[in-house]
Amino acid sequence: MNQTQKVIECNGRKITLIGTAHVSKESVEEVKETIKNLQPDCVAIELDEKRADSIQNSEKYKELDIVKVLRRGEGFLLMANLILSSFQKRMGDNIGVKPGDEMLAAMETAKEMNVPFVMVDRPIHITLKRAWTKNSFWGKMKLLSSLIASAFSNEEVSEEEIEKLKKQNEMDSMMAERSEYMPVIKEVLIDERDKYLASKIWDANGNNVVAVLGAGHLPGVEAHLLKMAKNEENSDVTTISEIPAKKVSSKIAGWIIPAIIIGVIVAGFIYGGAKAGSMMLTTWFLWNGIPAAIGALIALAHPITIIVAFVTAPFTSLCPFIGVGFVTGIVQAVVCKPKVSDIETLQDDISLKGFYKNRILRVLLVFILTSLGSTIGTFIGGADIIGQLADI
Repeated sequence: MNQTQKVIECNGRKITLIGTAHVSKESVEEVKETIKNLQPDCVAIELDEKRADSIQNSEKYKELDIVKVLRRGEGFLLMANLILSSFQKRMGDNIGVKPGDEMLAAMETAKEMNVPFVMVDRPIHITLKRAWTKNSFWGKMKLLSSLIASAFSNEEVSEEEIEKLKKQNEMDSMMAERSEYMPVIKEVLIDERDKYLASKIWDANGNNVVAVLGAGHLPGVEAHLLKMAKNEENSDVTTISEIPAKKVSSKIAGWIIPAIIIGVIVAGFIYGGAKAGSMMLTTWFLWNGIPAAIGALIALAHPITIIVAFVTAPFTSLCPFIGVGFVTGIVQAVVCKPKVSDIETLQDDISLKGFYKNRILRVLLVFILTSLGSTIGTFIGGADIIGQLADI
């Protein structure tokens, strides 16, 4: 048996797992040959319906409306998705393979053989939202910095190194490193999806199933399938198929922090008079407005956007329903409306230069940096005015 394949047999049923590197010529050929040789009843593919549609329709990004994305609160999700797909694309460009070619090969081969195929991965927006929601503030900052670092990286990966990704020991070391640095990310992106993939593969129709998935998921999915085969585990994944509700503490904090800030400023006026209260109000305004404006400036936003960032950040910081990034992102998109060419080159422009050249990416950069600036200003400004109240 090929080291990149695992077979689970139970009660006359056979499930063959093919572990692939997502930008590997060998993986593409292996997928085609295995499906043709085994002639399965069903092919299970590590994609969700939306990503499968994107792989089959490479022009999908041309339908993107950045303003609608921001209104739906999906600015971070879009940036994360673009950076991840761009990183894979950059790896594949070195060897002439596009990300997901092996998944596309699985679909096309199944169609040729008239074999049913199913998408067995969790929807990407649920995975990314779970990763974001379950993380602490510092975990979010680590995730954000990691994404930005990978976006600006020019590191090239050889074909030999890509093929090594299919070796178990290489994957173990990668996962161990992620687990230590960002344990929640590993839990959501790897552990939960191992369980989800195994469940959907197990529920696939037919006694002879071939599943195509990334090599990093191979050991985890195999372990879950073996437990299901022994009735030690069921295939219910309801709890990991939903976006987790915000913790009560987070909901309360969303209201308590603004209430405390407002209360402190009011107390400044009551106990320190107009002068002290005005000083605290000015302090709050400047500590929020300046970092948000600096974020917009670093993103080389339009002057109007920079002014909007400065003016609105002190107010949006006190409102749990809207963030400054939402406001500045939409303003930037309106005053510097993206062109058709920005959409056409979107994935190719994920680089330091591209974020400033591509108007859609500039909007996302404005969204992220003004949000980050305002968050920093909220903590520092809040501490400053509390200190001023204590001195009255």
